[in-house]
Amino acid sequence: MFIEYTYLVPLIPMLCFLIIGLAGRKTPQKGGYIAIAGALISFIIAALISYEYLTGDQYPNPVTQSIEWFSIGDITMHLGYYVDGLTCMMMLFSSFISTLIFVYSIGYMGEEGPRRTRYYAEVSLFLTGMLGLIVSSNFLEMFIFWEVMGLCSYLLIGFWSFRHNDGDAASANAASAAKKAFLVTRLGDVCLMAGLFILLGEFQSLDYTTMFDTANIAAADSNMLTLGMLLVFGGVIGKSAQFPLHDWLPDAMAGPTTVSSLIHAATMVKAGVYLVARGYPLFVQNPEVMLFVGIIGGVTAIFAATMALNNMNIKKVLAFSTVSQLGYMVLALGAGGYLIALGLDMGGAEGTALITAGVAGFTAGCFHMMNHAFFKALLFMCSGSVIHAVGTEDMREMGGLHKHMKITSITMLLGSLSIAGFPFFSGFWSKDLVLEIAMEAGHDGTVWFTVLWVLGVITAFMTAFYMFRMWFMTFMGEEGHATQHCHGESPKTMTVPLMILSVFAVLSGFLIMFGLDGVVSFNVTDAGFVVGGAHAEGFHYFTELFTNPYTYLTIVLALLGIGIAYLMYAKKTVDPGKFNKNGQSWIYKLFANRWYFPEFYNQVSWKLGYGVARGVNYVDRQVIDGTVNGLSGAVVGGGDSLSKMQTGHVQDYSSVVLLGVAVLSVFLIVIAVIMGGM
Repeated sequence: MFIEYTYLVPLIPMLCFLIIGLAGRKTPQKGGYIAIAGALISFIIAALISYEYLTGDQYPNPVTQSIEWFSIGDITMHLGYYVDGLTCMMMLFSSFISTLIFVYSIGYMGEEGPRRTRYYAEVSLFLTGMLGLIVSSNFLEMFIFWEVMGLCSYLLIGFWSFRHNDGDAASANAASAAKKAFLVTRLGDVCLMAGLFILLGEFQSLDYTTMFDTANIAAADSNMLTLGMLLVFGGVIGKSAQFPLHDWLPDAMAGPTTVSSLIHAATMVKAGVYLVARGYPLFVQNPEVMLFVGIIGGVTAIFAATMALNNMNIKKVLAFSTVSQLGYMVLALGAGGYLIALGLDMGGAEGTALITAGVAGFTAGCFHMMNHAFFKALLFMCSGSVIHAVGTEDMREMGGLHKHMKITSITMLLGSLSIAGFPFFSGFWSKDLVLEIAMEAGHDGTVWFTVLWVLGVITAFMTAFYMFRMWFMTFMGEEGHATQHCHGESPKTMTVPLMILSVFAVLSGFLIMFGLDGVVSFNVTDAGFVVGGAHAEGFHYFTELFTNPYTYLTIVLALLGIGIAYLMYAKKTVDPGKFNKNGQSWIYKLFANRWYFPEFYNQVSWKLGYGVARGVNYVDRQVIDGTVNGLSGAVVGGGDSLSKMQTGHVQDYSSVVLLGVAVLSVFLIVIAVIMGGM
């Protein structure tokens, strides 16, 4: 009954976007309440759909419904919805977290005046894009909503580009960040579009039901399928800020903190990870593709973590942590997919064992994606609460805020413990499952995944250190300059969402013990590929983790990272300057300058842009203008020449006519001779 109305999940925020855009200024909170109502209604509908599907007879088989959209030759495109376990999980946490962010925005964006109308309209459209992408029944529909999110990200990141209160520099920074995000993600989108064209050529359709059919996959050209999925993964690299297209996401912090929460937690950057999970039946056909996916994820995880170690901007520390955690998700999906691909190639009992082990990678990646959404939304909203109170993002000007902002301090502590992988917090469960599947892939597959496991363990230590470095610098120690001007705790519209999210940051990890794995497991059956249906009962995951000695290694490293951060930035018995030569060491400069990737991108983009501009200018001036000017010159010159022949003497004209007749006669005689010879 409720599943039939799945199309309403993205449609409701779309209607809110239209209402706010047309009449938002005349409504209370300039459209804020309408945006909240739209997100909340979408969440309620999503909850009813999920309950009906997960308890219904069709589970775990997907429920899909579509109508014909248009046809080109033998190819027909459809519009519709596709509901399975992955769809249910994604639309639930996306709509739920978005609702809390919209409530939070009432307090955070209260000083923006009439501009709030534009903000609430854009975030509603942003949510439309994400929810539409999640419930889409085919890759073309998904791509359209993917581009809607790209447009909204540009508008929202640059929301303060016209705000001059902080000076023109701040406005210019917002505008630059918006353009950078738009252009870099478009590069990924071009790869995605190219990949979809290749897949369309192989399957003659972009519908999930057609493309995920085992017979159709077997009939497709393996080389073209590999090329197509590598290009599709290029879209993931762009949208989910994976190495080397990662640099746009930290700069996107120029937008409002609520936008950062949407991009990092509820929408956008999760879209890339979702794309890998959704296209898993196609990705797992080639182990080399999944190895590449895993390597990109593992490298991104540690690479981004290094840049968070010494950053002084509270939002950018969280941004780098997002990139790192996205790397964890991609690593898990890559490792699990690699084992499944090996199992499909091998067959038999041994192949089945590899597939069973690989399925855990899919579960781990999706599980970490959900947990990350909760604690990262919490952390960004806590940072927004701090910025709202002290007026700066520089942690060096903070300190001692705990006694002024106890709710924000405690909730941010809970979020930090979760992302650090502290035992029994949500991040602990999913992070350790990610590392476990990487180790499994290294043991049963290739040594490359063992290397990636090592990188993942080091990243876990770094994460604990830089997160608590941030927390201690913000809330502990002596009061900084900004703290002395603190406005006190944020209003309830901001603190209540923090308290709600903190509960999930602590407890969402336990969902793995109560059936979540059955919702987001990936099963390979005789009938094909199915998301959901397999569930390890009771405390299987609890016992599996705590009988694994490597679990205790990650716990020790997390505690060590927290302890070192405490000694350096809270108790201050250890001087960080001794390790970085007071900011003059080469490695400190390397991390502080983000491995010089911004400079590299600027140089490449400037030289490439300058070269393209020169080429376009040459074509415009020399080819296009030259052709037009040449033709006009020829016409003018011809006219001048003909005018000189106008002497006014009849004998001259007669001579020209006779000359023409003579030439024509010679031409005809030559033709007659040639034809006669033939």
